[in-house]
Amino acid sequence: MSAPLRIGIVGYGTAGQAAALLLTRDGHHVEVFERAPVLGPVGAGFLLQPTGLAVLWELGLLDDALAHGARIGRLFGESTTGRAVMDMRYRELQPHFFGLGMQRGALFGLLDDAWREGRHVNCGRRIVDVDAGCGLLRDELGDEHGAFDVVIVADGAASLLRGTIAAPALDRPYPWGAQWCLVGQDAWKFPDELRQRYVGARRMAGMLPVGTRPGDPVPRLSFFWSLPAAELPTAGVDEAAWRRDVAAVWPEAAERLRDVAVPSGLAQARYRDTVQRHWHRERTVLMGDAAHAMSPQLGQGVNMALADALALRDALRTHARVEDAFAEYERRRRDHLGVYHFWSRWLTPLFQSERDRLAAMRDRVFHPLSRLPGGRGQMLRMLTGTRRGWLGTYPLDAAFLAALAERTQNAPGRLAAENA
Repeated sequence: MSAPLRIGIVGYGTAGQAAALLLTRDGHHVEVFERAPVLGPVGAGFLLQPTGLAVLWELGLLDDALAHGARIGRLFGESTTGRAVMDMRYRELQPHFFGLGMQRGALFGLLDDAWREGRHVNCGRRIVDVDAGCGLLRDELGDEHGAFDVVIVADGAASLLRGTIAAPALDRPYPWGAQWCLVGQDAWKFPDELRQRYVGARRMAGMLPVGTRPGDPVPRLSFFWSLPAAELPTAGVDEAAWRRDVAAVWPEAAERLRDVAVPSGLAQARYRDTVQRHWHRERTVLMGDAAHAMSPQLGQGVNMALADALALRDALRTHARVEDAFAEYERRRRDHLGVYHFWSRWLTPLFQSERDRLAAMRDRVFHPLSRLPGGRGQMLRMLTGTRRGWLGTYPLDAAFLAALAERTQNAPGRLAAENA
């Protein structure tokens, strides 16, 4: 594009933040509309994969992220009887690969601080309608905003606006959700591992090291507790029973939660499975969970949002017409994440459901299958976000891979030793 565009972004989550920063740096005039009265992160922690780290590198934020995040070299899941269900090590795919556990607040702060030039954010503006043809936004007070050359709808999994693009082919809530919180890492035995523990598919607990955040130098863990969504409103009201349930699954994790206020100190998460027939119409385009909400089972949500923002920027750089740029963006992103949508939908019942027979089969065969040479490579590709389609590989910039190798070689601690 030779001329700057006027771009409106609905939503200031990861997708909206990254898009605002990337497109402003390309000379476009960006205005954000966020329904929350005060800007801030939502959620506890997540795992950045090499695909997400590549976008932070493009933004010049990789070193800042590494300074706050916790490098993860292994994902390990087991039953309460001690049977290994999952054991995945990044270095078995690429010697210099790793995940980065981060607090939501850390990534939010890095992206927010980086967007200062040309910044225009409207807080407390709940956008309820989009005129896709004219590029106009209407908020709940009836005020209109625009017109914009491009409108990016990035208002999350529970998007109110995705239907203005096209009726979704699938849009349903998952019957299972989770409770989350952050706790101090202290002397946790697994500072570079995501650990999970399962009781069939009915109970799942997870502990992910997520490092620090600006203004808080204390390293923390993100705790995850799986529950049916219908139980979330009352989960933990009986604090003693809740703590007994957690301790029965994972005594060491329960000990870490001793100072957490239950239930008030536990955030709730609900998930959706959404497949859009189309991601764009006229001047309007979907991004992040608004375009492709899925279960967190594969842990790709933040990474896909970052990749979306970079792909749209690149498409706008290479096409003279907005409609052509949108078509290229949608094609590239569907090629990447379609297989993740598929496997997320089919794997979720193995870990979050009442299907005990499926879980028993999972416990017996999942780990042995993952040790097979062909199967292991495919699983590691899925884990790292580098699978594209059924057999392809998502391309990562050679300069980014060199930067990752350099930072891995210079990393202190056990992860560096394992990857040497």
